[in-house]
Amino acid sequence: MRRPSINRRTAAAASAALTLAVGATACGGTTGPASGGKPLDGQTVTVAGVWTGSEQKNFRKVLDAFTEETGAKTVFEPTGDNVSTYIGSKIEGGRAPDVAMVPQVGVLQQFAKEGWLAPLSKKAATTASANLASVWKEYGTVDKTYYGLYFKAAHKSTVWYSPSAFEQAGVAEPKSYTEMVKTGRTIADSGLPGFSVAGEDGWTLTDWFENIYLSQAGPEKYDQLAAHTLPWTDASVVKALTTLGEVFKDKQLVAGGAAGALRTDFPGSVEQVFGPEPKAGMVYEGDFVGGMAKDDFGKKLGEDAKFFPFPAVDSGKAPVVSGGDAAVVLKDGKNQKAAHQLLEFLATPEAASVWAGAGGFLSPNKDVDFASYGDDTTRATAKSLIQAGDSVRFDMSDQAPAAFGGTKGTGEWKLLQDFLRDPSDPKATAARLEAAAAKAYKG
Repeated sequence: MRRPSINRRTAAAASAALTLAVGATACGGTTGPASGGKPLDGQTVTVAGVWTGSEQKNFRKVLDAFTEETGAKTVFEPTGDNVSTYIGSKIEGGRAPDVAMVPQVGVLQQFAKEGWLAPLSKKAATTASANLASVWKEYGTVDKTYYGLYFKAAHKSTVWYSPSAFEQAGVAEPKSYTEMVKTGRTIADSGLPGFSVAGEDGWTLTDWFENIYLSQAGPEKYDQLAAHTLPWTDASVVKALTTLGEVFKDKQLVAGGAAGALRTDFPGSVEQVFGPEPKAGMVYEGDFVGGMAKDDFGKKLGEDAKFFPFPAVDSGKAPVVSGGDAAVVLKDGKNQKAAHQLLEFLATPEAASVWAGAGGFLSPNKDVDFASYGDDTTRATAKSLIQAGDSVRFDMSDQAPAAFGGTKGTGEWKLLQDFLRDPSDPKATAARLEAAAAKAYKG
């Protein structure tokens, strides 16, 4: 049964937490109104982020919960994929948002080094340190200063599929990468291409590569490549690209072939599997696919939409790649007080519970009640993420400088799109990736 976005118990808990959170400013010294009104009545907090569609709609529910208690009006500004470009232009124009939701570690580091960020308030930092695994604090810290509060996490090692497509093809969930490719071809023989690939959004292609690379090359080399202490021309990279290229070049496996994939954005890739006119049997991406399948296409998770873990490649272990969105306060924002109080709220399990109930969301906050999640499928994924603790590997492209791993039309995103278009020369692609990485890391 679908769970309401926020039930009475969750609403009451959120109210209590907010009453405590909004009683102090970022410095912890000013209380709200002594009587009447709400602490931030008449104030506005602008929040910039990449989210669109159901993700944006559900985040607005979190902002609405903050408004309900504080009186602060909230305005969400969509950034598009180029978060760094958007924020930079806003700061230059004197119109910086108060808070930004940053989806890449490399971008957060860039913002901190540019001097754009204010450190977390003592209250937010203390709360987050108590309820997040230390890896999340590490990724939010630059030069020993804690700037980024990780609010939303992603489990990026999930492959989503249509049970009816599997049933028609007579296949079961694969247990290895080789079996997954074979399953895709069997589905194609029954009438649907194996995978929908969102080639228009280059970040999805980096996720494909990262899962293959982590499983095939192992965590040590993954960390080295993420830090660029291992060059992209290494044989392990060429091998992973070769493995990925075997999928990209197979028209049975990719809906619309390379040309069609390059015209398909991420929401479109989900629609191709779970929309009214299915065009593929599977779509690889993170746990958030489930939220879109449910909210945008009316699918019941665990029945009409299922997933299996991204399987092990060759003799490696099954990968667990994560990602996340960190809330940061911008120094040039107009409302520092309200911005810090919003982050103090986002650090609480009550804030996460609002989106958890709405769906399409995982929280890295270990104090969030798993019962807050609206279905068994999401609940199981959330448990897997929390139980992994510090052992997960953060999305590699998100750790890179934005010019390489986080900008549309350039760097890794563009080069993997080129590879999707023509996967015939993995070694040449590796060389181009190394050239782009060397330039970005040096800068």
